[in-house]
Amino acid sequence: MVDEQPVRRDEDADLLDLYDRSLPAVYGYLVARARSASVAEDLTAETFMAAVDMVQRGKVPDLTEAWLIGVARHKLADHWRRQERDERNLRAVSGTATELDDPWDGAIEAARAHEVLGQLGAHHRAVLTLRYLDGLPVADVATCLDRTLHATEALLVRARNAFRSAYDPDEGGRHV
Repeated sequence: MVDEQPVRRDEDADLLDLYDRSLPAVYGYLVARARSASVAEDLTAETFMAAVDMVQRGKVPDLTEAWLIGVARHKLADHWRRQERDERNLRAVSGTATELDDPWDGAIEAARAHEVLGQLGAHHRAVLTLRYLDGLPVADVATCLDRTLHATEALLVRARNAFRSAYDPDEGGRHV
């Protein structure tokens, strides 16, 4: 019996070569647009992981640096969409879901909301994150936290009030 090995495609070697040549360009593209080295590093890793996946599935039109930058562009757009969704959810939790005239106001509000979320106790932070940032229904949040539905609803009320109190001490506790 002949032991047949799958023929190793040159695309594997080509992808490694492309990685070596294109890493600085992909990272440079992302760091200039993400404005954060850590985010750019994460997106660069996601880009190359997606490239490997696409090569393995045979979905690569042309294995070039331009194609790789296109993958990075898509990863960056996905990041911005996630970030916008998270900021929108944090504004909803804080009760500041109104449209802001200045985009910087939105960034400041989101940064403040993240800061306040980090100040909360772990149980409040977990329930708010699962419900509003991850978008899980309350029943799924209850399952994740190993709590009953009613206990989770009560925890959400307390967590929202704690968030509002920390976010704006003058307004906290007045909302239910």
